Parts: sequence; structure tokens; C-alpha cells
Amino acid sequence: MKLSFDQTITRQSGEASRREWLETNGLGGWAGSTLSGTHTRRYHGLLVAATNPPVGRQVLLSKLDETLRINGETYELGTNQYPGAVYPQGYLHLMQFRKTLFPEFVYQAGGVTLRKTIAAVNGENTTLVTYEVLEAPSPFSLEWLPLVAGRDYHSMMHVNGDVQMGNLIGDGVLHIQPYADSANLFISIPGAAFHEQADWYYNLEYAIEQYRGLDFREDLFSPGRFSLELREGDKVGIIVSTESPLGRNAFALLDKERRRREMLLDNQPVKNDWITTLTLAADQFVVKRGDNLKTIIAGYHWFSDWGRDTMIALPGICLTTGRFDDAKNILRAFAQSVSEGMLPNRFPDYGEAPEYNTIDATLWFFVAIYQYRQFTHDGVFVRDEMLPVLHDMLDWHFRGTRYQIHVDTDGLLYGGVPGQQLTWMDARVGDWVVTPRQGKAVEVNALWYNALRIFAELARDFGQGELALQMALKADLAIESFNRQFWNPEKSCLYDYIDGDYRNDNIRPNQLLAISLPFPLLTMDKARKVLQVVEKTLYTPVGLRSLSPDHVEYKPVYGGDQWHRDGAYHQGTVWSWWLGPYIDALVNVKGRQMGTRQARQVLDNLAYHLNEAGIGTISEIFDGAAPHSPRGCIAQAWGVGELLRVIRVHQLFDSPVAETLQPVQP
Repeated sequence: MKLSFDQTITRQSGEASRREWLETNGLGGWAGSTLSGTHTRRYHGLLVAATNPPVGRQVLLSKLDETLRINGETYELGTNQYPGAVYPQGYLHLMQFRKTLFPEFVYQAGGVTLRKTIAAVNGENTTLVTYEVLEAPSPFSLEWLPLVAGRDYHSMMHVNGDVQMGNLIGDGVLHIQPYADSANLFISIPGAAFHEQADWYYNLEYAIEQYRGLDFREDLFSPGRFSLELREGDKVGIIVSTESPLGRNAFALLDKERRRREMLLDNQPVKNDWITTLTLAADQFVVKRGDNLKTIIAGYHWFSDWGRDTMIALPGICLTTGRFDDAKNILRAFAQSVSEGMLPNRFPDYGEAPEYNTIDATLWFFVAIYQYRQFTHDGVFVRDEMLPVLHDMLDWHFRGTRYQIHVDTDGLLYGGVPGQQLTWMDARVGDWVVTPRQGKAVEVNALWYNALRIFAELARDFGQGELALQMALKADLAIESFNRQFWNPEKSCLYDYIDGDYRNDNIRPNQLLAISLPFPLLTMDKARKVLQVVEKTLYTPVGLRSLSPDHVEYKPVYGGDQWHRDGAYHQGTVWSWWLGPYIDALVNVKGRQMGTRQARQVLDNLAYHLNEAGIGTISEIFDGAAPHSPRGCIAQAWGVGELLRVIRVHQLFDSPVAETLQPVQP
């Protein structure tokens, strides 16, 4: 893995501040910021705890800024953005950043060389920060300034009189519950002295929040400072947690977490730079739900678990990485939440009832179960626990369920009501549904056909021959109607959706599912034409555009306030996850030899992005226009998962991540 930067990047404030690191804890919480240490998002923090896993997130400790004092000189290692000023400018002392199993920072100041490592502990709301003094000409003092937020992760904190100071409960251990409705916060720095001094730090600015048209200034509270005398060869291990750290050792916890991550890599049957990098990235999305179940966080920093995203991501995140038990528990978690034959679209942040405004998440559930069986050969689980759920889902779709979702007389699936967004193109601003697509959507019906074929195959294999035949006949009707109604002879591709006599001919990536899913729907001649149209109009080095650039509604840049952002979300914005179906289509249509060769080139074209935004992971979206700047979430489950899946399924092992990871010009 060559995920590293020297001072040509780290000592440039702009370059260092647009690259981000992320550590997650398997509960839905995290630690994360930029290389420079400047927070650019309200979601950045050293301990963002999931108090009701995987949600209930609170930014407890925003920062722990360091100051080094030696021989009468003072060197600030932290960095913050204030109105019109960057202060302090600790990034000038950052000589190197690298991401291996953990993010590591090397600072040099006053002749002292410090290596800092940050790690989130799996299964705990705990962040570790360790320091090793690699060089020091003489003893020196290191100070830490805790900056406390104590707020919900979507909100911002401002100066107030309600914040609590906290108290020492042991050697270098501070306990503080900032507010009555916030979780407990413990900071342990063994051997350090704590100097109580209440201060507010005003108007820290978060640049990305400003770009997004949101409130971007925050005040943070500090109860005082820690200080510790150090010399060459010393090590310091800090524990930041919602639970008491008394009796615990940061380095022991770090070693345990290191072994856990090394085991994830050791379990991979193929060693490859892409697989190594993306296996660690995939680990960040698998989190706890309830007492014994698991789920997949859709993206960091603001998503929870979504039905559609989870089912698309699951094969790559869990199955290709050998996390079969996690996959089973995720499928169980969602099966338990099925209502009227529908998988939930999302679980809200604050414990409200799940939302079911999705037509395709349920159908992706069939695909995920099909791939689970292919990878695990676990027929007992599929037969006993999943098959009855799938049968009930199909029955509901034939009878009709929410939002007019029902099977029409032509065997195709119809869905939609005014004011609702049911497909993956689900942006909505107030009452404005940007891409409503009411009727029979092309990708929905490709998934519907696959759901019928998958169920027919499973029913046959498990001795339910008559039921299998019934579903196979319904699949035959669906594919015949699909080819007759969706083919657009003028553009030599598929209509995006149809509603009665209306045919929407927007060029979007949705039609790829007709040639990329386990059971394709088109003849090879039509498949070649669809792929050619998609490649010509939608492909970019980082994903597929959501709308052809020649369309009047095409938006080349994703940015601005929510109205502008959501208006562009599916109107040209590039989505990384579509590289998975695209690579499937390349291999299916162009043949294994030519298809895999082109697929490897797709990976080579994307490699630079691993060092561009979220280090070692894949962003959610990008601008439709070059240079395709990354936007949205810095780490997206289906983007990571789909790449892992196609790399393993199509054996794209001969294309390691380029050593320099320099941008490839489109």
C-alpha cells in the first residue's frame, strides 16, 4: 500500500486539508479529520460516538491539539481555520502522513521527531492516540488541549453557560459529561498533569459546510490542558472513550486492534493492492445493529444503514472478504424488518419506525441472497430462513403493496405515486421530487426479472418444483414484455422508464442492469449497443454519470446549497458504485479476455482517487465534468463493495494500485 504523503503535500494547507482520514469503530461511530488537522466538516472529531448503535451519534471530543515546548521555544502542532486566518499552523511541522492499518503522522519541530498513530477500537466508542518520540535533542514538554463539542453530529455547538467542567478520576484521567443529554467522555493520558482552565474557542470554520450552504462556524469548549515531560524513546498512549479507561492500556488495545485488522487481510485468498486497500475500507462499514445482528453503514459521515445500499454493498463488503457470519446477520436483520413485502429504505437516526419508500431495495435483497448462497453454499440458511421471506415478498408484489407497487398484466413491475421517490434516483427537496420516474423503471424491471429467476432457481433446488415452474413462467412473461416495451430503436438503447404510452428516453446508467445482473435480459446484439451508448456518454475514470451531458437538465458540478445539490444529485453527477455493473457488463458483453483487460484499465484509471479525498477508500459521487472532483461522502459502502466484488468475481488481480497514485487525466 502506497497511501502516503511527504511534506510536498503535508506542508501545503490546501492540499493537506482536502484529504481526509477516517477510523471507524464497528458501532457506527468514528474518528476523522484532514491531514492538516483542520476540521472542514461538522462531522469531524476525535471521538464521534454511536450511543445507540449504529445511530445516536454525538461529536464528543472534537480535537486534542498538541503543543511542543523545548529549550524555551514553543511549537503548535494543531491547525484550525478561523475567519480570515489559519491558526495555529501545525501542518508546517507535519513531515509525513501515511495510511497502513492506521493513519500515522510524523511531526518535526525543535529537533523533536514525533510519530502519532490514531485508531478506533472495534466494538467500542473508543479512540486511541499514541505517540512515539523518535528523536529529541533534550527533554521537552508536550501539551494537549481538549476541545469539546458534546453535541448531536448534525448540529453545531455555540458558547453557552450549560457546559460542565468535569473532574479527574485517576492518574491523568479526566471525566466530563459536557451536557445533560450527552454521553460521558473520558480522556486518559497516563502520567500527565491536568491544568484546569475553562475557555471557549470561537468561530472555528468548516470549509466544506460553507461550500454546502450550511452553518459553518462553531464554538468549542476546553476545560483545561494536559502536560507531560518526554524524552527520546518515550511513548505515550491516550485513550478517549465513553467508558472509564481506568486499568486499560492504550498500546495493548492498539495491538489487539492491529491483530484484528491483520486477520482480516490474512483471510483473503488473494493478496493484491486493491484487495488489501478495499478490504480495510470495507471493514469500516460493517457495524452492530441491536444485540446480535449486523448492518452496513451506507456512507461516512452522515448516512445510517439503508436497505438499497446495504443489499448492493453486501456481496463485496462481506462475501468477497469472507465475512459470512456478518452477511448472514445482516440479511437476518433486514428480513426481520420486512413489512407488506417490502424491505425498509432506511432506519432513521433517532429510533423512529423504518421508512419503506423504495421499490428496488426489496429486489436487491433477492440478488444479495443469491450471491450469499453462491459464495457460502449455505443452503440451510437460505431454505429455512430466507426462502419464506422471498416468497412472501413476491406474493405482496403480485397482490400490490405500498405506493401502487404491483405487477401489471404484462408481467412488469409498476410503482410510484405523485410526490414520492422510490428508485435509487431518490433526490427530493421539499415537495420537489427531482427524478420521479413513476411507472415501470428499467432497472427496477431488470431486478424484478432477476428476482423471479432467482426464486425459481432456489425453489427448484429446494424441492418446490411446482412453485419454481410458476415463477419461471412469470419470468418468461416479464422478459418478453421488457424487450418489447423498453427497446428504443432511435437511440439503440433502453428507455429509462415507461408509463402507459409515455417513453422516457433519457440516457442514464440504469439500463446497465439489464446486461450486468446474474440473469441478463437482452440479446447479445442489443447488449453491445447498450454498452456502447453507456461508454460513449456516461463513463468517466471515477464512475458513471447519472445523465448524459447532452441533456438539457445535465448538471456538470455538484455543489451549493441543498436545493442546488439535490437538483444535481442524479442529473449528471458521477456515481462510483456503477463501476461494478459496468465491469460486469464489460466481461459479459466483450468476453472474458477483452472484458477483463478493459476492466483492469478501469481500475488503473481510478487508482489515483485512493489518495484524493478519503485516503484508502472510495467517494460517493463526483462532478460530472472533468476533473471530476469528489463530492458527497468520502467513504461509500456500495462504491467500495462493488469494486471488491468485481475484482474477486472477475479475477482482476493483475492490476495493482499504481505506486505514485497520481491523477490520470480523463
